[in-house]
Amino acid sequence: MGLAQIAVRASRLITTVLLSRWLAPEIFATAAIVLTVYEFVSLFTRNGISSAVIQATSEDVEAMAMTAWRLTWIACIALVFVQCALAYPIAWFYHNTKLAFPIIAMSAIYLVTPMSNIQAAFQQREGKLGRMALASATQVIADNILTASFALAGFDMWAIILPKLLVAPIWLFMVRNGHKWRPHKIYGSTKFFGGIKILRYSRSVIGTEVLSTVQANIDNLLVGYFLGLHALGIYYFAFNAGLGLTLGFISAISLAVFPYLCEVNSDKQSLQRRFFETRNRIGLGLGAIIILQSVLAPFYVPIVFGSKWIEAAPVLSIICLSALMRPYACITGQLLKAIGKPEIEMRWQFINTIVLIIALVIACQFSILVVAIAVLTVQTIVLGAFTWVIPKIIFEPKLSASENSIAISTTPPRFNSAPRG
Repeated sequence: MGLAQIAVRASRLITTVLLSRWLAPEIFATAAIVLTVYEFVSLFTRNGISSAVIQATSEDVEAMAMTAWRLTWIACIALVFVQCALAYPIAWFYHNTKLAFPIIAMSAIYLVTPMSNIQAAFQQREGKLGRMALASATQVIADNILTASFALAGFDMWAIILPKLLVAPIWLFMVRNGHKWRPHKIYGSTKFFGGIKILRYSRSVIGTEVLSTVQANIDNLLVGYFLGLHALGIYYFAFNAGLGLTLGFISAISLAVFPYLCEVNSDKQSLQRRFFETRNRIGLGLGAIIILQSVLAPFYVPIVFGSKWIEAAPVLSIICLSALMRPYACITGQLLKAIGKPEIEMRWQFINTIVLIIALVIACQFSILVVAIAVLTVQTIVLGAFTWVIPKIIFEPKLSASENSIAISTTPPRFNSAPRG
């Protein structure tokens, strides 16, 4: 997964360089609005439903897979209608009718998810991530090549939007054919076996994803509203150029770490050892890359991306540093999901979201540099506290009476009553 992300980021870096030279900040800003809307709606595809397949026992896995498949189809069809309904109100809000059609067009991507997510879950369950890594790398590299080509051909905003539609079948074909599982008929009481338990688990996962997506995109909306499209274009460029590499690795980490922790979620000592070893290795490795990127930003931004982006360099440096706590928080969140307690992460993310929105509204009264400082401050403090407190509660051998009242049980999830066979 890591090697795939290196290939992805290399191609994305080349594309970002080309786009920064061919497209104006205002075009970046328009594309940012469309992609932000897509991110807000698509988060409901990351609903934790397929996690039931990864966590289920050998006896229940087939029935769980069919339930997850049915629920995913219901969710994704609903999302198509939701995004289409939002298109024109959003275009009206930003006084730009050109936004409506690309927002509607992006909704077609949701139909790919139910045709491949159960096969992806089985591959995660079996620790076979190579095909998923190859699919991800192939899809994103193709996206980047098409984006650069369309930008050169003068597609403007569509140079960023259209490739994402064209490359969606790559993931579908490669992941779907990476596992032999296919939907089959189940009748009677087992048709939605474990459905209530899956939905309860999914509720907290969706809540966390909603809050995480708000955190990742609310700054774009607020900067565009308060500081204008030019400022948003500069900020969006800095955010993507600064966090693109880190977020790619974190996405790979979450896919690999979750089944790795689920394997031992009924053995507290093994779970503790795996968690801390993984967190320390990944956190330190990514931390060094993040700091190096931040320090060198003032030097490489004008050389690589062009002199018109010099004003983005200080913002990019600060945004880079805001990612230092993200790997630790990601692995801690996967730990909570592995022991069936995603609602704990949701509560922390709720606090983080409220604090971040307040800080951003205040910062947007000044400049994008102050916005970047606000993001750095909030993420460091809140996510740092999250990664320190949660492991102590889970693994601390001696808890006081007051701590016992909030302690998290390390019992496996309700739909995983025995270690996986």
